[in-house]
Amino acid sequence: MISIDLNSDLGEGFGAWQMGDDTAMLAIVTSANIACGFHAGDPAGIYSVLKEAAARDVAVGAHVAYRDLVGFGRRNMEPSSAELVGDVIYQIGALQGLATAAGTKVHYVKPHGALYNTIAHDKRQAADVIAAIKAVDPSLVLMALAGAPIVAQARAAGLSVVCEAFADRAYNADGSLVSRRLPGAVLHDAQAIAQRTLRFVESGRVTAIDGTDIALEAQSICVHGDTPEAVAIARALRETLASRGVALKPFVHG
Repeated sequence: MISIDLNSDLGEGFGAWQMGDDTAMLAIVTSANIACGFHAGDPAGIYSVLKEAAARDVAVGAHVAYRDLVGFGRRNMEPSSAELVGDVIYQIGALQGLATAAGTKVHYVKPHGALYNTIAHDKRQAADVIAAIKAVDPSLVLMALAGAPIVAQARAAGLSVVCEAFADRAYNADGSLVSRRLPGAVLHDAQAIAQRTLRFVESGRVTAIDGTDIALEAQSICVHGDTPEAVAIARALRETLASRGVALKPFVHG
């Protein structure tokens, strides 16, 4: 039986401002990338999501980001290596503390937004994130963009890496994600996304925005939790995969 992990970015509300339906998403996904307070999330909200994830046996990852609440972590930044290493260590540690209190643990690290896209190709910032993860716990898994140079860089440094593909984002022909500043970068049609993802899971291929057919190798699929259609997309995706005998399982256990 084919199996795949389904992950989503959760815990991104802030005080009275709610982002997405975390409870509904936790009933669908198998792994949760939980905000750590730098791009989104407040401690009480993060703690609540962690408790719900623990109750549903959903694997937890630290969704670390640039220190950018105003820009939701989607603005490019050039922190020094000392700053970036410290910031990533701080975020992982904060989530670990809340996770322990919630009765679960942090299994992996998935950088968010601009940091995720930058380290995919920027060797210096990638090395800083890798060093931070190793300093906290070398057994933590890094979730990274399928096909990006950081995958080999992190593995060479001794980290386990899980490659990720995106259900609801458009791809360029080189396997990179289409910039959110461009039209068509984010996909919204739940059924079309589900069929596109099914094709990827069964064949390892996806159609880029220019029509090019590209190959990707990934062990986890991401559905963003911050769009109005997020729950409908995740539900359609899960139902479509199940109808073809694809099992949804977290890539980490224990």
